[in-house]
Amino acid sequence: MSSPHAPVLLAEVLEALEPQAGDVIIDATFGAGGYARAILATGATVIALDRDPTVQPHADAVANDFPGRFQLIRTPFSGLSEAFADSGHPRLDGVVFDIGVSSMQLDQAERGFSFMRDGPLDMRMSANSDHGGETAADIVNGWDHGPLAHIFKLYGDERQSGRVATAILRRRAEKPFTRTLDLAEVVEKALGGRRGAPIHPATRVFQALRIAVNDELGELRAGLEAAEATLAPGGRLAVVTFHSLEDRIVKAFLTERTGNAPGGSRHAPVAIDPRKPSFTLRFKGAREAGEDERAANPRARSARLRAAIRTDAPAWGRIAA
Repeated sequence: MSSPHAPVLLAEVLEALEPQAGDVIIDATFGAGGYARAILATGATVIALDRDPTVQPHADAVANDFPGRFQLIRTPFSGLSEAFADSGHPRLDGVVFDIGVSSMQLDQAERGFSFMRDGPLDMRMSANSDHGGETAADIVNGWDHGPLAHIFKLYGDERQSGRVATAILRRRAEKPFTRTLDLAEVVEKALGGRRGAPIHPATRVFQALRIAVNDELGELRAGLEAAEATLAPGGRLAVVTFHSLEDRIVKAFLTERTGNAPGGSRHAPVAIDPRKPSFTLRFKGAREAGEDERAANPRARSARLRAAIRTDAPAWGRIAA
C-alpha cells in the first residue's frame, strides 16, 4: 500500500531512536505508518497508537507485512501508559511522536480540517461522532467573543483575532456555520483578503480551531508525561513538532527533565530541585530538515526534532501548563 503521508525527518528519527531487533517501540502517531514501517524494518516490535479510526487500512497492511511484531491501539497520547501495559511487553525501549495533523487528514474533505476543500466543519481527529466531543462548528457557533479571540491569538498567533471573532459572531447571528469554505470566506473577508500573503488568511484560525477541538497541547503534555513514566532506563524519546507552540512545550519539558532549567537572579537564592534528571539530551537543540527534504515535502519546512534518553531516575510527574 502506498503511503499518502511522507514521514518527516525519518532518518533523523531513526538515528535518535536507534531501534534494534528485539526492541519495543511506541509510534504514538501512527498515521499511514511511515515511521512504524521503518522501525519494523530494523527488527524491532512496534506498538502504534492513533485515535483516528480511518488509519485502520494502513495498520492492516503493516500487520500483514510484519506479522507478530505490530499492533495498533486506538488511543490518544494520554493513553500511552495504559496501552503499553495492555500490550504485555515488559520493557519499552523507545517512543516517537509526530505532532499535528497529517496530510491525509487534510486531504479528506469530510473531516473538515482544510480551508481548501469544502466539507463539514468538524476537525475531530477521532473522526466523526464515535468519540463525541466538540466540533469546530460547535466552537464557532457557540463560544463568546472573548474565548474565540483568545484561542485564535494563543493557538493560531492571529494578530487580528478580535476582528475575526467579531466577524464570526456577526455572521452566525444570521446563519450558523456548518461548512469549511463558508468559514474560510468569512475569515478572509474579515482580514481584508491579504492578497499576496505567503499563507491563506484562514490558516491561523483553522489551526487554532483544530488545536482547541482536539486539545492537542494538553495531549502533548500528557503524552510526554506518559513516555517519561513508561520508558525503561536507556529508552529513547523522539518528538517531531511543526509549530512553535508544540516545540516550546517539548523544549521546556526536556529542559526541566534534564536538570537544565535556568536559575533565578544572582541576587536571590535559587531553589534547587532535589529530583534527579529523568532524561539526558540525545543532542543539543533541535534538528531540522535538510534542503532536499524541504524541497520534496512542504511539511518538512517547519519540522523540528528533539530527542532524549531516559535515565533511571523516577518520573517527575505533571508538566506545568
